[in-house]
Amino acid sequence: MMFTCATPECTDPRHDHLAGPRPRHAAAKAARAAASTKVIRGRRGKSLRVDIHCHYFNQAVAAKVAHLNPAQYEPSVTFANALTREVNVKQIRDRLPKLTSIETRLEDMDRMGIDMQAVSPAPNQCYYWTDPELGVELSRMVNDRLAEIVATWPNRFVALGTVPLQQVDLAVAELERCVKKLGLRGVEINPSVNGLDLTDPRLNLEKFFAKAQALDVVIFMHPIGFTQGERLVDHYFNNVIGNPMETTIAASHLIFDGVMQRYPKLKIVLPHAGGYLAHYWARMDHGYRARPDCRTVIKRPPSSYLAKMYFDTITFDPEMLRHMIDKYGPGHVLLGTDYPYDMGEDDPLGLIGSVRGLKRADKDLIEGGNAARLLKIKR
Repeated sequence: MMFTCATPECTDPRHDHLAGPRPRHAAAKAARAAASTKVIRGRRGKSLRVDIHCHYFNQAVAAKVAHLNPAQYEPSVTFANALTREVNVKQIRDRLPKLTSIETRLEDMDRMGIDMQAVSPAPNQCYYWTDPELGVELSRMVNDRLAEIVATWPNRFVALGTVPLQQVDLAVAELERCVKKLGLRGVEINPSVNGLDLTDPRLNLEKFFAKAQALDVVIFMHPIGFTQGERLVDHYFNNVIGNPMETTIAASHLIFDGVMQRYPKLKIVLPHAGGYLAHYWARMDHGYRARPDCRTVIKRPPSSYLAKMYFDTITFDPEMLRHMIDKYGPGHVLLGTDYPYDMGEDDPLGLIGSVRGLKRADKDLIEGGNAARLLKIKR
């Protein structure tokens, strides 16, 4: 719920910019009120704790495409120096049990205090670079296995699948199968498709976004490095800098090209604390005010559409997390770990608990209440 504002210069995403003002922190209060007031309890009798950002690697699917040399299509590999590639190979070798063994995963979840994971594919297992027919076959394999995990451990997992965005009709069909037949709660997508932005007319993904809104499911938009990372080869920059930048560019296109305006009920989750956009939103609002080429489609300041999105807690800093909660409201921030990768957050509850002045009710929302609402988890 938003409120109106008569100040034409105002760029606050919490305002509707039509009439009179309301108090400064009304958005956070409105977001909290809009969220479910029912506290869903976890296995320990405490509020439910749900990890929105965690991955599963499907070895059978990887083996099926190994002869095609998938690494040549992955920015995280192609834009990396020799040392980064060596470290990444070691990471995958060391963490493969966490990526593939549910028993190992459950032990880690218990150690971290996580009741449920909204498990999604390893980000490089979207396979947009394949031909569409192979793409849908791989997607079905990934999704079937995720559904099997959920069916085996229904109290510990829900799942987000994948769809072949390289062919929109196949993507829409697989999205519908994911939700209606397999019971998945949404999909993970990459922020671009073979170098094309999600709003590129050549992809024609309008039908995909329309179907996601109609099904009322989550779109979890996870990068695999920056797609034009020639300047990000050293120091693991293609992840450290490139992942948030890829998310920032994709989210900006969804806003400025009108996807968020046309589909205001989309449930889009931006990982890694929303990339850079969530923390430097004022510059795009200034551009919207100052330049006609920044407002060719949208009718409101860009940050008003950004405020409809959701962000995980992977900030690595309590002050940064506090600022994000204050800006977008506790109803739009979700616990995330990026399990089991080394750029993830191993103590998410500790990070949330270190945020000064955070009320217990807000902690309950962030730790699991928001995810339960978005993912339709009932306990």
